[in-house]
Amino acid sequence: MTRSLIVAIGADHGGVLLKNRLAAVLAEAGHQVLDFGTDGPASVDYPDFAQAVCGAITRAEADLGVLVCGTGIGMSIAANRHPAIRCALVHDVTTARLTRAHNDANVIAMGARIIGEEVALDILNAFLTTKYEGGRHDRRIAKLNLESAE
Repeated sequence: MTRSLIVAIGADHGGVLLKNRLAAVLAEAGHQVLDFGTDGPASVDYPDFAQAVCGAITRAEADLGVLVCGTGIGMSIAANRHPAIRCALVHDVTTARLTRAHNDANVIAMGARIIGEEVALDILNAFLTTKYEGGRHDRRIAKLNLESAE
């Protein structure tokens, strides 16, 4: 995939199976995985897992984050409540690539009930290997960070 990264990953009950598969692929590729759960099908609250993943990124314990729930919507909303997080809900390789290249996203959210495993694996690869382009995007990121864009 890319240089070795520390990737924080989390899911609720709707995304646990896909999360486990993504975590295994990350580990097989030589990345360090911080798995914040959940670990089973029992109903849990997705904001708890988004909080754990985003906390690891905010504290610089992880380079990037991956969140999975049924649709990805709840996880992306919860993640974006954190000022240091730029989370994108992605559905395909193009959205994963562009959110890294243009938005410097540090977290992605995926919907296990929306996309299949192969698409999720392709998304993960694009997210990890795409570099932020900078340039004209820097002022936009500054605005997202509530910094001066001048």
